[in-house]
Amino acid sequence: PEFAMSATTEPLAYGATRNPWNPDHTPGGSSSGSAVSVATNMCVAALGTQTVGSVLRPASYNGVVGFKPTFGRVSRYGVLPFSWSLDTIGWMTQSVEDAALLLQVMVGADAEDPGTSRSHVGDYLSELEASEPPRIGLIRGFFMDEADSETREHVEGVAKNFARQGATVEELTLPESFGSALEDQRVIATAEGAAVHQEAFEEGADRYGPLLRETLREGLSIDAVTYAQAQERRVRFSVDLRSLSEQVDVLLTPTTPSPALPDLTNTGNSMFQGPWTSCGLPTITVPSGVAISGLPLGVQLVGSSFGEGKLLSAARWCERVLDIGLSPPSAK
Repeated sequence: PEFAMSATTEPLAYGATRNPWNPDHTPGGSSSGSAVSVATNMCVAALGTQTVGSVLRPASYNGVVGFKPTFGRVSRYGVLPFSWSLDTIGWMTQSVEDAALLLQVMVGADAEDPGTSRSHVGDYLSELEASEPPRIGLIRGFFMDEADSETREHVEGVAKNFARQGATVEELTLPESFGSALEDQRVIATAEGAAVHQEAFEEGADRYGPLLRETLREGLSIDAVTYAQAQERRVRFSVDLRSLSEQVDVLLTPTTPSPALPDLTNTGNSMFQGPWTSCGLPTITVPSGVAISGLPLGVQLVGSSFGEGKLLSAARWCERVLDIGLSPPSAK
C-alpha cells in the first residue's frame, strides 16, 4: 500500500495482493505482502510495520502468527515513518518460536532511533521452554459486542478449551478511558502522517493517490489543541491499559471482528488491534481455527509492557493447546 498509509493493497507496479485462502477476500493490510508470503511458504518470516493494526490483522486473515513488541523495544531506523509516536516494527512467522527468534536478534537500543528503550532484554527462546498454563484475562465488552456471532462463539470456545487444559481464565473489564482511544489514535496518526508528508504533499499533491490525498488533507487541518488533547487522553488510556495487563499473564480477545472481508478495496477494521498499538503493549495473534467460510480465525494475546518473555511463553502454550496447522489451499 502507498506509504503503508492507504486502505487498499495495490502497489503501483503490481495488482492487488490477494488472500491465499480465497482470492476474492482481502489479505488485510497494510503489511499484506508480508503475511501472504509467510502463509504461502515463500519465506518463514517477514517484517511489517504497525501504526494501528497493520501486522496483527493481515497475520490473522492469512492464518499465520503475527507479533508486535512493546513500543520502543525494536529500532525503527531505516523505516519510512507514518506516525512517530505509534509506528512499531512487527513480523509474521509460521510459529511462536520463530517470532521469539526474530525478537531475540532484533531487540535492543539503537542510537539511530531515540525512541528505542534500554530496558532489560530477556532470553526469549529459553523462556519458551518454561511454558506452563497461564493466567488469562478474557476481555468481552467492546470486543465481543463488535465481533460477529461466529467469531464471538469461537473465542468463547477457545477460552473454555484453555481453561480445560489448566489455564486460569477470568473476565476483565476495559477502563472508562477506552471510550475515546480509537478516535484519539486516528487523530494522532493522521496529524503525524501529514507532518511527515507535508513538504512533498505541498510540492505535488497529485503524486498521491486519492485516498491518501484525502487523509493528508485532513491531517494538515488538525489543529494543535485537538492533537494535544488526543495525546493527553492517550497517556491516561495507556496507564490504565498497562495496569490492566499486569493483573494477569496475558489478555485475550479476538484478533479481528470477523474473518477476512470479501472486498479487495478494504483491508478490514483495525479497531481490535489499534488499542494495543496506541498504549504500546506487546501483542501476538495466534491461528485458532477456520470459519465456516473456510477462512482463518485468530486469537489475540496481549502482554504487559516490556513483558515479551511472558507473552511469548503464554502464546507458545496456547499454540500447543490449539494444535492448529493451517495451510491455505494455494500453498498445498
